[in-house]
Amino acid sequence: MSKKKGLSFEEKRARMMEIFFETKDVFQLKDIEKIAPKEKGITSMSVKEILQSLVDDGMVDTDRIGTSNYFWAFPSKALHARKRKLGELESQFAESNQKKEALQKSIAKSKIGREDTAERAALIEELAALRQKKDHLKAEIDKYRECDPDVIEEMHNIFSIKSWAKRKFGFEESRIDKGFGIPEDLDYID
Repeated sequence: MSKKKGLSFEEKRARMMEIFFETKDVFQLKDIEKIAPKEKGITSMSVKEILQSLVDDGMVDTDRIGTSNYFWAFPSKALHARKRKLGELESQFAESNQKKEALQKSIAKSKIGREDTAERAALIEELAALRQKKDHLKAEIDKYRECDPDVIEEMHNIFSIKSWAKRKFGFEESRIDKGFGIPEDLDYID
């Protein structure tokens, strides 16, 4: 015995819209809950959910009059909404095409002078070697940073200011360090 396959969410939405377009009438929820299962095969348990999704997407209008909610959707509104959406999509498409063309021109322009030649390959290799040498020299300089007169002067100034703040305001050293972002392991250079 094969099991009957149910309708997908989108199929239910399309069938719900057919109710509105075919009748061109205004309904209450209870009316739709009666019509949808009989005429369109939408289970009564999912009618409210489907209807709410259509309202949320602006495909079905709703209004509260007194204590009742009324729902309606006319083909002309749907047509206008589709035309507006089509216009937006066409505009986005044209914009994307212009961006694509501009990027392709930019790529072509940037490739000029970057053709793979033996000279270019040698220059790239030389550049990589020079960068590596720069990194090595920078690491070497960092080893001797503690002997740099500017660094020593900066540290001397830091300790002078800390000492002054302790005397003038009575702050604890840890509070000064925290307030000014001074590392805890900062120490005099011997």
